[in-house]
Amino acid sequence: MSEPSLHPLRGWRWLALAWLLVLAAVAWHQWRFWQAPRIDSDVLALLPQDTGDPAIADATRRIAGNSSRDVVVMLGADTPEAALKARAAFHAFVQSSPGTTASGLLVKDASPEDWFAQARTFFAPHRDRLLTLAQRQALAQTPADALAESALAALYGPMGAPRLTEWRSDPLGLWPQWWQAQAASTGLALDGDGLLQAEGRHWAVLQFTLRESAFKLDGERRLQDLLDGAASAAITAAPGIQVLKAGVPLHAESAAVQASREVNTIGWGSLAAVLLLVWLAFRSLRPLLLVALSLLVGCAVALTVTVLVFGKIHLLTLIFGASLVGVAEDYGIHWFASRQGVAAERRWSLLRHLLPGLWLALLTSAMAYLALGLAPFPGLRQMALFSVVGLTAAFLTVILAFPWLDGGRMGTTAFSRWLGGTLARWPRLASRRAFGVLAAAVLLVAVPGLIKLRANDDLRGLQSSPPALIAQQREVGRLLGMPSPAQFFLVQGRDAEQVLQREEHLTARLRQVEQQGLVGGHRALSDWLPSQRRQDEDAALTARVERDVLARLSDVTGETVPRGEFAAASIDMDAFLASPASLPVRHLWLGQVGQGVASVVMVNDLSRQDALDTFAAQAAGLDGVRWVNRTADISRLLAHYRRMMTGLLLAGVGVVFAVLAIRYRGQAWRVITPTLLAGLLTVALLGWLGQPLQLFNVLALMLLLGMGIDYGIFLVEHRGDASAWLAVCVGAASTWLSFGLLGLSATPALRAFGLTLLFGIGLVWLLSPLFRPPPESLPSNGNTSA
Repeated sequence: MSEPSLHPLRGWRWLALAWLLVLAAVAWHQWRFWQAPRIDSDVLALLPQDTGDPAIADATRRIAGNSSRDVVVMLGADTPEAALKARAAFHAFVQSSPGTTASGLLVKDASPEDWFAQARTFFAPHRDRLLTLAQRQALAQTPADALAESALAALYGPMGAPRLTEWRSDPLGLWPQWWQAQAASTGLALDGDGLLQAEGRHWAVLQFTLRESAFKLDGERRLQDLLDGAASAAITAAPGIQVLKAGVPLHAESAAVQASREVNTIGWGSLAAVLLLVWLAFRSLRPLLLVALSLLVGCAVALTVTVLVFGKIHLLTLIFGASLVGVAEDYGIHWFASRQGVAAERRWSLLRHLLPGLWLALLTSAMAYLALGLAPFPGLRQMALFSVVGLTAAFLTVILAFPWLDGGRMGTTAFSRWLGGTLARWPRLASRRAFGVLAAAVLLVAVPGLIKLRANDDLRGLQSSPPALIAQQREVGRLLGMPSPAQFFLVQGRDAEQVLQREEHLTARLRQVEQQGLVGGHRALSDWLPSQRRQDEDAALTARVERDVLARLSDVTGETVPRGEFAAASIDMDAFLASPASLPVRHLWLGQVGQGVASVVMVNDLSRQDALDTFAAQAAGLDGVRWVNRTADISRLLAHYRRMMTGLLLAGVGVVFAVLAIRYRGQAWRVITPTLLAGLLTVALLGWLGQPLQLFNVLALMLLLGMGIDYGIFLVEHRGDASAWLAVCVGAASTWLSFGLLGLSATPALRAFGLTLLFGIGLVWLLSPLFRPPPESLPSNGNTSA
């Protein structure tokens, strides 16, 4: 070997120094970051960004944001007394618990009674402009004499209905009826004790608001523990009660706790597996420490760059990044596997020898991870950036730092000699018959598996909340008539008046199918704030009928009965939205959207047969009204991107093969064929196991394309070299274990990644040596042309 090979590569010292300065800056950022970590736990971050109508995207954000901090607890008992005792005990526990006071975790919402007093004060001057459809029809069709008799009975009858104003201001009792209709449509139909009666039980309904964002929880089970403790106190006070809890914060905390647990399990499990394999292979502390250093640097640099680019990092990115440990160690292991038996002074020559294969391995892996960022998924783009940066940082640490830090003697171990020696005993496809046997075995497994395989892009398949929590959420929604946040009508117009008029046309249709029992209820802004035209029509109708009724009552009683006073002006949108009265429906108003304004009409109880189709049909022929089904829309988008990424995967195979052909020419097929067969068999195994094919399986296959080719590169680049096979085995085993742990994730998307790569990495590990070329087929100078 020439003398210059004993010294560092030209400029390597300055590159190493520059990398050291970069790591110093990363260390400073890490110290600042972990003082106040910006970690997001919103599980919806994996969903596609909305590239369609901005009004739909805005509506979805508003609806989600409106309930993102709300928690609802329902306490059901057989008697009102038991429900009231349970409510008092629950409140007492929450108020007395540390961290739930004015500066703590939860804030108790205003009671329905407090809100009702404020709303009644706002609406009172305008009550003549607020009529239900039934009232409007009754006033228009019922003779004045009959209405007068009803008013007189209400005035003198012993069991008159409760009144909200003096009699002369509402002689027909219209206003209490209007409030009853509003309460029925918003789940506020409470009795005098503030209890809801449903299904033979009395329910105390407690509402709280989380002080901080639901998606900024720290991975601790604080909220659920607090509510469980309060529920225990309520059960102690009133044995036999039923407790139901619902709200986005509960699902967000469950996801955060689950993600935090998985980060520890997958991250530490991967690290322990890698370090154990390194110890078994090299039986030296130096490889152990330096490989751990490369992994630490890779994760730290990846975290810093991701936070700088996105402003925060997602917990799912950290989980996925934890599995990166099993990939990023390949470079360090390959270095030490090649260092065994090589004198320390020859390490720079060794680096020159390894660099082409290492660069190519990094390139193919980076291309595979970057492919994740092609889909418009914020979470996947974070994962792609984190992975590419982490791999690159680990790679740079190996090539820039290891030659300086690894100056000692590196002997072989019994384990490394045994494992490296297995390559010579591993079968190699060297005849047509051997190829035929392999082809027959692959077809025998692949064809039935592919026939059994089914695609499933339903968004609901990505749900990772505990089943018990989902069941309680559905039960609370059913009892309270809570609307679905994923299905709604979008109503658009040039101004607020046109939007409200279009809403009124829509709600008229909805009431017809509701009366037929085809669908549940709805929530619309126009049910609380009618259009100016409707308000004026109702005011005129009310004034005419009430004057006739009061005139007839004056004739009967012999006394003049004057009509009450009302506001001359109608209620406008700005005044309504600024008042407490708009609280139940304020979130339905979107305001300025494009060249006009928009609102949404929410629907509830989608469990009935054909409910979605029935709702969709109600928007037909109505100007400015559209039915939006976000679950179906995103499911279709997932299917679209699954097909698109499958096409990109096939195109990527062609690109990678072209890159390999530049270096390996006629031997390139030996590098890529094991990965292609492993991918085919992995998909077939998913079919055999009844696992659906999803977008995330396809994305995992793209990763397999990048990572699996590394093994073929090492075996062809250093053919017949036991140290290369040692690096492949140790690297593949650690990657297999890391993604195997990812397959244990309770998050369906991550589990699909892990399961696919668990099969794929294992198969490519077994298949790669079958396609290795014979050692004597190439000259020893490294020319790899066929």
